Amino acid sequence: MTNSTITAPKGFLAAGLHCGIKESGRPDLALVYCPTGARAAAVFTTNAIQSAAVTVCKQHLAGGSICAAVINSGNANTCTGVKGLAAAKTMCSRVAGELKIHTEQVLIASTGIIGHQLPLPKITAGITQAAQQLGESRTAGQNFAHAIMTTDTRCKQAIRTADIDGKTVTLAGTAKGAGMIGPNMATTISVVTTDIAISKPLLAKAFKNAIGVSLNRLTVDGHQSTNDTAMILASGLAENSPIKTQDAGYRRFERVLADLCSDLAKQMALDAEGATRMFKVEVNGASKQDDALKAARAVANYDLVKCAIHGGDPNWGRIICAVGSSGVKLDPEKLSCKIGPVFVFRRGKPTKFNAKKVSDIICRKEHTITVDLGVGKYHDFCYGCDLGRDYVTINADYHT
Repeated sequence: MTNSTITAPKGFLAAGLHCGIKESGRPDLALVYCPTGARAAAVFTTNAIQSAAVTVCKQHLAGGSICAAVINSGNANTCTGVKGLAAAKTMCSRVAGELKIHTEQVLIASTGIIGHQLPLPKITAGITQAAQQLGESRTAGQNFAHAIMTTDTRCKQAIRTADIDGKTVTLAGTAKGAGMIGPNMATTISVVTTDIAISKPLLAKAFKNAIGVSLNRLTVDGHQSTNDTAMILASGLAENSPIKTQDAGYRRFERVLADLCSDLAKQMALDAEGATRMFKVEVNGASKQDDALKAARAVANYDLVKCAIHGGDPNWGRIICAVGSSGVKLDPEKLSCKIGPVFVFRRGKPTKFNAKKVSDIICRKEHTITVDLGVGKYHDFCYGCDLGRDYVTINADYHT
């Protein structure tokens, strides 16, 4: 079976296991290792309240080569004070000791319940075990993907290849996230590995741009986590001529990376808490770029739209209401809306349409809502999902 996990690119080993954070017994500790060292970049939450893991990860990312990343699920290590910060540093130093590398060469992420101290003895013992289980197999990569999950019902993984300078470059990624998703300059917990040879500044630029048009365009419930971390590690072992300028090879890599991240974003939307389907909101005719994104987010975040989609109801009035209340400039007499290819509102007036046909479009696994504001040339988009009954059940039962 083809390996589509983060161990597929050259130079990466991974492990995932249960160390005791989750009472359920499900996997809760993940480790990825690049023995030769990797160039690394990351994008983080902009929430003013941030996990100790985010603080430590930022510090280590500012240094040189990165060799490993450790991730725990089931405990956010947020609002845990000096003790929580020390615990995050201890996790990194334990990984470093096991792998014979420097502590600053270890990145870290945490996800789970806020306000609880980490069960550090269990975690450090788990790190020792994970280091012993590191492997390059598909199974090892799958174990990693399972170990970063919280309320997810399935792993989110994607793989792509690209011809760069006559060499095959491989990119692979995994992401966790099903709720508390309304990112701003970040996503939930995502790890991308690649074997491309590229400078650190260009890797960071490509990753930031890719996140910006994929994971940063996803909203499940409009809420931003305190722990959002997306990281990329590049081993450089594909043997392409190192990318040092924004040439054709760089542009190709950036496109493929964005495509991979978009795949992960869609998988997250389709596995969102209580969701049964996803949708894309495309906004055209905006007077400025910010308005296009603002309007798209307004529709994707609008609970009444999300409920209508859950019920397969072509209630275009809710879409128009969301756009109108978003604060963007629009022309009411030119405003138009399509669900799939069908106009339901055109140039300020409702249209006659086959409600059953449009309902069938809405009930697909994926569909697109298109809105034209009628005042300019700018365009943007956002991914969203329906709001199902299980969203309330899951978050009411998620203990604190």
